[in-house]
Amino acid sequence: MPTQPKAGAVLFAKDVARLAAFYAQVLAVLPKHAEAGKVVIEAEEFLLVIHAMPEAVAVKVQIATPPVLREAVPVKLFLPVRSLAQARIGAQAQGGGLKPAEAEWSAADFRACDGFDPEGNVVQFREALVR
Repeated sequence: MPTQPKAGAVLFAKDVARLAAFYAQVLAVLPKHAEAGKVVIEAEEFLLVIHAMPEAVAVKVQIATPPVLREAVPVKLFLPVRSLAQARIGAQAQGGGLKPAEAEWSAADFRACDGFDPEGNVVQFREALVR
C-alpha cells in the first residue's frame, strides 16, 4: 500500500462534464469520482481533478469553437497516453486536438506532442517509447 497519495493536478473548468469527458477519452480511463462541480480522473500514476471555476470567474470566460488556446500561462500539464495517434483521434472527437504527427518529438524514453482541450488549455501528451 502506498504511503503517500498520488501526484496530480487540479484543472479549473467552465464546463466540468465536457472537460472530464475529454480527458477520460484521451487518457483512456474512467472517472474515479464524480459529483456536481468536480470529477476525479485517475490514471496509474496520477490524479487529475476537473473542478468547476467559481461562478464569478466562469461568467467572464468565453469558450469559442474551436477554442482559443491559452498559451501565455505559467504551467503546462503533460500527461501519459498509450498512443499519440489514438489520443489525436480522441481529442478531436471531444472538441480538442493535438498538433500533427510532424510536430511530435522524442526524448530518452517518451515521444511527445502538444495539444489542447475543449476550453483551450494547452497540454502535452506523452507515449512511452519501447526500446
